[in-house]
Amino acid sequence: MNPIRIGTRGSKLALWQAEWVSGQLQQRGIDTELIIISTQGDTTTGPLSQGGGQGLFTKEIQRELLDRKVDVAVHSLKDLPTLPIDGLVLASVPCRETTSDCLISRGNVKFQQLPVGAKVGTGSTRRAAQLRAWRPDIEIQDIRGNVDSRLRKLQEGQYDAIVLAAAGLTRLKLLGNVSEILDQERVLPAVGQGALGLECRRDDENAIQSLQKLNDNASQAAVIAERELLRTLQAGCLAPVAALASVVHDELKLRARVLSIDGTQILEASATGIASEAVRIGNRLGQQLIEQGAGQLIAGPR
Repeated sequence: MNPIRIGTRGSKLALWQAEWVSGQLQQRGIDTELIIISTQGDTTTGPLSQGGGQGLFTKEIQRELLDRKVDVAVHSLKDLPTLPIDGLVLASVPCRETTSDCLISRGNVKFQQLPVGAKVGTGSTRRAAQLRAWRPDIEIQDIRGNVDSRLRKLQEGQYDAIVLAAAGLTRLKLLGNVSEILDQERVLPAVGQGALGLECRRDDENAIQSLQKLNDNASQAAVIAERELLRTLQAGCLAPVAALASVVHDELKLRARVLSIDGTQILEASATGIASEAVRIGNRLGQQLIEQGAGQLIAGPR
């Protein structure tokens, strides 16, 4: 049987993720081959919100899947749009890494101790809005690039601090740089943060069966609920929407937050239910937030 061809971006983090998936499959006796694909998100230099919207890091890999040039796409699930693509299926969600955001600052200063007017870099409207809500006296500035280039820009003094997902730093063994893990009461994560999404063609039974060997049921239920919330809100990956679901003993708890860009308006809601009803829970919470006025807050960044 031919090896399963795994499509991935070429960044250090994307390669780590693809190599991890490859290694897990090989441990289960499945041959693999990595194929690097350049995406629009890798070549866009301006703010993500001006670079074409959703799917910047996924469209080209999905196109290669549909064209049968690769068999599996490894996505950072927070980058994968919630609208399904005809012919493709999200076949597996491996065990999720930490969902927290973290601060890396010059001088190892915690967020609360940053001076007034400190320049904090993030490419995420979700993070920016929550940080502004926490401390309106700091200056949020856009930052682009991979983890290494962001760390370099911090060291060069372009920023006083930057905010990154702890999952990526964990995978790249860079947690030693972290000044503070941000309290999730203050900064809820992005939908799907810390999770990998393994996508393949809907008609590829071999790939589906192989990928399901890596699936973690609790992680899958949690991200399904979060993604259904985002889909119901009709909000893309770039909207100021934060959510986190957890599953304990088959009980799923979902918490969500929608903010205005400037962080002055915040809507919050939560829901619980059994994990097998993840879609219904996400939909119900999304509808609840819409009734509270979430649509108007989301319309701004659109």
